[in-house]
Amino acid sequence: MVQELFDRASASLNNELPFVLYRKPNETILNGVFQKDNQVYSVVDFSETGFVFAPFDLDSHPILLKTDDILKAPIEHNDISSSIKDENAFSNEMEKAYYIKLIAKALKVINDGELDKVVLSRKIEIKDKVSPVNLFRNLLDTYSKVFCYLWYHPKVGTWTGATPEILVKSRGTQFTTMSLAGTQSSKEFSKPKWTTKELNEQQVVTNYILETLKNQVVSLKASGVVSVEAGQLWHLRTEIKGVFKPGKFGEVLRALHPTPAVCGTPLSNAKRFIVENENYDRSFYTGFLGELNFSTELARNKNRRNQENSAYRSVVKKSELFVNLRCMQICKTVISIYVGGGITSDSIPESEWNETVLKSNTMFRVLNHK
Repeated sequence: MVQELFDRASASLNNELPFVLYRKPNETILNGVFQKDNQVYSVVDFSETGFVFAPFDLDSHPILLKTDDILKAPIEHNDISSSIKDENAFSNEMEKAYYIKLIAKALKVINDGELDKVVLSRKIEIKDKVSPVNLFRNLLDTYSKVFCYLWYHPKVGTWTGATPEILVKSRGTQFTTMSLAGTQSSKEFSKPKWTTKELNEQQVVTNYILETLKNQVVSLKASGVVSVEAGQLWHLRTEIKGVFKPGKFGEVLRALHPTPAVCGTPLSNAKRFIVENENYDRSFYTGFLGELNFSTELARNKNRRNQENSAYRSVVKKSELFVNLRCMQICKTVISIYVGGGITSDSIPESEWNETVLKSNTMFRVLNHK
């Protein structure tokens, strides 16, 4: 059955028809959304239904894939254990010099008081030709605990990735989001020891989300900080839950995106610094993607012993959106891998560069098995 989904995706590629394949974290179901025409549909106010693919800059309209066909199939996790023989094999000295110079510039602006934090990224280009579907199959086998996707639109491009970060999940008017920051390499049987810099960086993200949402929602509550493993990396995570007013999901989304985890603080200053200094267009990297306003049934009666009213069910809208991290764009002969990291006053340029190399290995491990 799952082979039918891969075959359908290959046919859509050949026929230049939009689709997305995706598997949610820790699940064993592969989902496919297939659009029957090649038109580009936009999201205007997030009341639409479909699979949304949004850029870093929401001034450029997010793209909506129409749910003309939705297919699902169980999929097994084959567990490819891959590693990079040389962690610095793809470390370009010119790229390194430019990125470290960029960090130094950011640190000066931070020390001058114009920024508290800015997330700086870079694009790694590799000349290679790959089968997007085969690459995605390797991605699924390499990363079982995160959101994995393959997205294609003939008029936009082909993207694939494995992201650990939920932007927001909603069911009716209830929602859950998270702050995710800090990165350390995963070592077997060993939990990370977090530095003050990493803990502070994570708290900045949490405080920002709580502050920016407080006037947009009815209620809001944050959990404690926990360490979570994603692929071969550790991160710090705080879960935040709340309730928004009916019809106001779009306002919650626009308040949340971009978060300090992908942009910085103060938000407007950080975004301006990124646009003026990163020297490339992020496009869909650090944007978000996922199910937007899919319908789901809820049983109104939760008492199993009372079956009389069990037939009464309500249909509610649910959304499940993920931040587009650990991703790559696939062109005919070039693959672009996107990575970045948060810069604060405690940042050491060499260490920040090494963090981006570590993050890039998420995608390089998949390319090793293409």
